[in-house]
Amino acid sequence: MPEPGQLVHLRQRRWLIEGVEPAARFGQATLVHAACVDDDAQGEPVSVLWEHELDARVIEDAGWRRVGEQHFDDPELFAAYARTVLWGCVTATDPALFQAPFRAGIRLDAYQLEPLRKALLLPRVNLLIADDVGLGKTIEAGLILRELLLRRRIDFVVVAAPPSMLGQWSDELETRFGLRFTIIDRAFVAAMRRERGFSVNPWLTASRFLISHRLLIDPSCGGGLVDALRDFRPGSLLILDEAHHAAPASARKYAIDSRITKAIRDLAPKFEHRLFLTATPHNGHPNSFSALMEILDPQRFIRGMGKIEPAQLEPVMVRRLKEDLRRLGQTFPERIIEPVVINGLPEDAPELVLAAKLADYRELRRGRLEAETVSRRAQAELVWIGLQQRLLSSIEAFARTLRVHEATLRRVLESGTPPPQRVNKRVMTLLSGIGADDDAASLGDEELRAEEDGAVETATLAGAAGTGERWQAQIEAELTTVMEMRALAEASRGAPDARIERLIDWIAHEMVPALRINGAIWTDRRLLIFTEYEDTRRWIERLLREIIPETERAEERIAVFSGSTLPIAGKKSKPRSTPHRATTRCAF
Repeated sequence: MPEPGQLVHLRQRRWLIEGVEPAARFGQATLVHAACVDDDAQGEPVSVLWEHELDARVIEDAGWRRVGEQHFDDPELFAAYARTVLWGCVTATDPALFQAPFRAGIRLDAYQLEPLRKALLLPRVNLLIADDVGLGKTIEAGLILRELLLRRRIDFVVVAAPPSMLGQWSDELETRFGLRFTIIDRAFVAAMRRERGFSVNPWLTASRFLISHRLLIDPSCGGGLVDALRDFRPGSLLILDEAHHAAPASARKYAIDSRITKAIRDLAPKFEHRLFLTATPHNGHPNSFSALMEILDPQRFIRGMGKIEPAQLEPVMVRRLKEDLRRLGQTFPERIIEPVVINGLPEDAPELVLAAKLADYRELRRGRLEAETVSRRAQAELVWIGLQQRLLSSIEAFARTLRVHEATLRRVLESGTPPPQRVNKRVMTLLSGIGADDDAASLGDEELRAEEDGAVETATLAGAAGTGERWQAQIEAELTTVMEMRALAEASRGAPDARIERLIDWIAHEMVPALRINGAIWTDRRLLIFTEYEDTRRWIERLLREIIPETERAEERIAVFSGSTLPIAGKKSKPRSTPHRATTRCAF
């Protein structure tokens, strides 16, 4: 029979005996009260009838029987050891005592301590930080990372982020927390193979790594991580930035996983601790969200469980919005949206004429494709959608895309019916515009332009199916319309449109009151311009530089950044933060 204070093996776990109630008479079982000591159910109580448990046994290898076999230590030596243990236990066992905030070069806001508090309450850090954009999820993740390192709970860390965010992660972790990470890319893998041989596993050359989502699913870069982790690696931490990419985007009960979903689903169970970061955790489909939460913590969640109740999420999720924190006294600037209506344009304005011609072009294509399948019509519509989005952005972006589309149509007429084309997800992404989280955000200007042109060509060929004289006549009619649009777009692409003229008037009124005077002084007002396409960005930059050459420090007034943080010119500088200055935003 077990005794109070002993460790026992019971129901596939280890338990500490808290009480034993002997049987009242012969033939009855002994009632044993115990508490679990394993990490995944620590502190959970249980009461069992000892004689009726199949795998119950007392654990005899705890080592307590050997206590006192050796001679006692010298009092001074033992006192030093006792003080070391005491001081170490202060940070290792007290979840309410933080050390990381005092060992980081940051100005900490009180709300940023909440994820750290929740993380330390968990036996394993399976936490989803879903704070609003701009609340400092990177800082919150860095605090948890530093605290776990100080408590010696982790010794191996992998941070997976979109390609455009790797530089920011590396800079933030090194400058603010003193943690240097190795960026895993093809150049690093090649360098390790040259130095240490082709069979070297780069994941065994250090203990802290950064890798992009794209390379994580590439066997040449991410394959060695599985070998480094084996079945399960104690003391390991996975930080997944923009974690919503790992959620299957489908409303069906069991969605088909994407490549990044499969990769994270295979890797996550091999890490002891998992920290997911995203500002958009829920895509509107409960089953997709439950699949993401299952990857984070399979003990609490399972995909297909439907809607997850807030009480289930509370221990493992932190979600705050700016308006919530503003009500609590945080000084976040309030975003005021004031639409600017531009009307009174002449009927022959290029943007209006091109929009009308583009609508006519759509009807021409629909007439040719009305006999095709729904799938074929949907693929053919992609070209028109891409052209429409570029026209709404700028005539400059529209003209370049239209030129590729026209050249592809000419080639179709010359060579006949094109072979079947498959419009994959990457083609759709390139046609709809590159975001900061997309893999293509890390491409250079020439590479991105080549990929975008290739996507337009693929989509054009996918929508050019057909044979016969009638088909050829229809393609010729479409080509004629495209040529008319391109002629007008080429003639108008370099000039400012009504939006740019309104923007220049606003700059002259709000930022440089004496814009046309040599040496004009700038105010403290700031303007952020977001563009969907790189062609539009270059067009706006050129027009704005043309109007400010005579103003004060004109060469310093325009800073250009691609994606979210990386400068076009390759510098690592960031724009100065001006939270208390009035900032205006507009988008193209």
